[in-house]
Amino acid sequence: MILRFALVSLFISTCFLPIAHAETLTARQIMERVDDRDDGDRRTAEMRMVLTDKNGDTRERRIATFDKDARGEGGAEDRRRIMFFLDPADVKDTGFLTYDYDAYETDDDQWLYLPALKKTKRIASSDKSGSFMGSDFNYSDMTRRNLDAYDFEILKDDAVRGAACWVIQSTPKTQDEIDETGYQKSVVFVRQDNFVVVRAVHWTDTGGKLKYLDVTGLEQIDGIWTITEMSMTTKKNKVVEHKTDLTFSNVRYNQDLDDQLFTLRRLEKGM
Repeated sequence: MILRFALVSLFISTCFLPIAHAETLTARQIMERVDDRDDGDRRTAEMRMVLTDKNGDTRERRIATFDKDARGEGGAEDRRRIMFFLDPADVKDTGFLTYDYDAYETDDDQWLYLPALKKTKRIASSDKSGSFMGSDFNYSDMTRRNLDAYDFEILKDDAVRGAACWVIQSTPKTQDEIDETGYQKSVVFVRQDNFVVVRAVHWTDTGGKLKYLDVTGLEQIDGIWTITEMSMTTKKNKVVEHKTDLTFSNVRYNQDLDDQLFTLRRLEKGM
């Protein structure tokens, strides 16, 4: 019975997958599928962040993360995320809360709690291009992009670690979008089998610097394609200035996460 099931599964995968890949998609349609793909709900995880400077010196941080989908106005699928820094001592109890709205015309909300000051700072749109906690990621990297604010173009097909990818250039339509994200344009590599962005190059608006995103760990957890390792490297004139490595562990979906976890009160209370 098991062998028969395996043979049937093999037949289905070999016969029907080429038909799906034969579908012709525009660059915009591909990015819509990236945005709409199933990335799980009610997720908890532990994140290890390693910061490496140009001299090779490193700093390590450990973070607890919680994510949950939430129904917005008109049935929109908004997202909530809260992160608590666990160590080292200089960042312990720092918290970060994001409301990522599905409605692109609504600005996402972000707050950073600084325990040393006992103060919560709201991240303004003008500050979202800034570095998130000294890393190579911007605050704007923590939320979804407004697809309507970009022009998309398929440049070519390529492969990343043996997986076929579309290479797509995204260009902001307005200076406001460039100012908010800090990126003049981006080239992203989207896997053709699961619509996960596994590599990207971002042209920043500061001093000719480039940022290179690379997903080095990707696996299915509870049937959901999940990034387990990734890095962002900042270079200028091909010289590495800084690098951030992220590793996710103990990733769990469909956890019992109360809405009260994703509030300013809880952000300031901490773990």
